[in-house]
This record gives sequence, C-alpha cells and structure tokens, in this order.
Amino acid sequence: MAFSKSMALLATLLVLLPMATYAVDWPDISPTIADEICKQVECGKGNCSFDTSEPLGYTCECDQGWKRTAEGNDNLKFLPCVIPNCTLEYNGCQAPPKVPDYTEVPRNLSAFDPCYWVYCGEGTCVKNSTYLYTPECKCNSGATNLLGVSVFPCYNECTLQPDCAALGIKVADSTSTSPDGTTTDSNKAADFMPGKFQLMTIVMVSVGMML
Repeated sequence: MAFSKSMALLATLLVLLPMATYAVDWPDISPTIADEICKQVECGKGNCSFDTSEPLGYTCECDQGWKRTAEGNDNLKFLPCVIPNCTLEYNGCQAPPKVPDYTEVPRNLSAFDPCYWVYCGEGTCVKNSTYLYTPECKCNSGATNLLGVSVFPCYNECTLQPDCAALGIKVADSTSTSPDGTTTDSNKAADFMPGKFQLMTIVMVSVGMML
C-alpha cells in the first residue's frame, strides 16, 4: 500500500514539474536575480550575461583576443574567458599542460565540480571563496597567473611569446644568450658598444688636435 502511494506521488511530481517550469515567466524574471547570478561568476576577459537557455543560467561573452578553452570550444559558454589567443611556445621551456577533455559531459557528480572544467595550465585548481562558479588556479613554482589574476591559468614566462603582449600580458624580455656564451639583446637602445664609443672619442680628439 505504501509502495503504491509512493509511486502515485512520484507520478504526480513528474507531471507537475514540467508544468511548473513552463509556468515561470523567464523573460520577466527579476533583474536582481540575474545580477546575483553574475555576481557569483568571474568571466575573466569577458562579460557575464544572464541566459535562461544555458544550463547554469548565464554565459561568458569573451573580449576580442580571448577564448574559453585552449581548443577554442565555444559550446561551453559558462567557462570564463581566460585563454589568450596568442602564441604559446612549450618547446625548451616547459611541458605542455594536460588539456581537459571537453568532448563529453561526465555522467557522475564531477560534472558539478567547477574544477573539472577549468584549465589551470601550470597550476592546480582550488575552490574559490569569492566566486561560486569560478575556482582559482594555484600556480606551480616558476609559473604565474596571467595578468596576475588568480582565476587565470598559470604559465612560465618563457612560454608566452611577443604577440601576447598585445593582450596586456607581460612577456619575457628579448635578451638571450648566444652559443658562445655572450648575451645579446634584440631591443638595442644604442648601436655603439662602450669600446667603439671610446675609440671614436680618441679619433675625434686626435683630429681636433691636428686642426
């Protein structure tokens, strides 16, 4: 008897829940609720937009030059815009970090763990005490968060190539060491080395004395 009542209650809920969903007038939902949802989201280099068609009720619209995933997968619109669309060089600098597999949604509770979806690069994902939906990236030794913001992935400076500077990212200076051990700088402020400058000074003084 109790089993029959439970089944009847379950059947009633299955009928009423869809009806209750359609009864909500989503376009007229209070702007305050939409604001509260976006207050729990850090979109990185993007803006949070309330969107009832999305599973979490919001999307992150990325600024130009930024994307949500390393592969540029735009289907996961709830992810923050923290991946720079610039050249990242791993050879001789660091091993490329493992990229999360976004091709299939997990069928267990890990789907509800924000760290499952986050790409931290050379770092580890940790829960965020400020933003409910956006965890932080704790960087490994030698790596730092992009733009100095904890929700951005971690990279070694040598990984970031010069074109990343256009996005406001600090890149490694262009000073390098030649095979013979001498230091070269592609950003030369002057064409004269100290030795050449001294030689030129001596020549000019000698010519002046002759005159």
